[in-house]
Amino acid sequence: MAPNLRNIYLIDSRFQLKYSFYVCVLIFLSSIIYPYTIFELLSYFIDFTAKNIHKLPELKSLNQSLEDKRNNLIIILVLWQLGFTALAFLVNIFLTHKIVGPLFKLKNFFLAIADGKDNGKLYFRNGDYFPDIAVSYNNAMDKLKEDRKNDFVYLNEVSAYLNNLNQVVPDDKKVVLQEIVNKLDEIQKDFQNQA
Repeated sequence: MAPNLRNIYLIDSRFQLKYSFYVCVLIFLSSIIYPYTIFELLSYFIDFTAKNIHKLPELKSLNQSLEDKRNNLIIILVLWQLGFTALAFLVNIFLTHKIVGPLFKLKNFFLAIADGKDNGKLYFRNGDYFPDIAVSYNNAMDKLKEDRKNDFVYLNEVSAYLNNLNQVVPDDKKVVLQEIVNKLDEIQKDFQNQA
């Protein structure tokens, strides 16, 4: 069997984008603490040097240097934060793809069953999450097919028995018995058409 590849990463875009957005907001809010803490620490130190410039005049150049470094550092940290959040967003899209893909395929298999079609065995891509769902689905479908086959055999036996019985029952009961046999024949035809 050829490998099952899907190159579309937004399978259920509403779920995937919403989930990724929430995770990224959480990451962004929780990690904004670091740039804020660094900013506050440097601002405190800059204020300290500004208050003591009259005692040590060389602190004036240090103070200006610290302000420049603080501003540059904050810009770098904000850009780093935005880049990290964007990377986290893409990683979340990729991870949700490996979750939503199997569910999407399973849903399509169920829709096919509802339309009376059989897609055969269900397989997920290598690396997709929940491979046990495909195994469980395939086992359940095999069991249902086996039960259906046994029911079909039993219906054939019942139909043959009723046809034999039709020869020995009184004429007033033959009409009812014939209706039952006709209904069983319809059911058997449905079984054959769906098989």
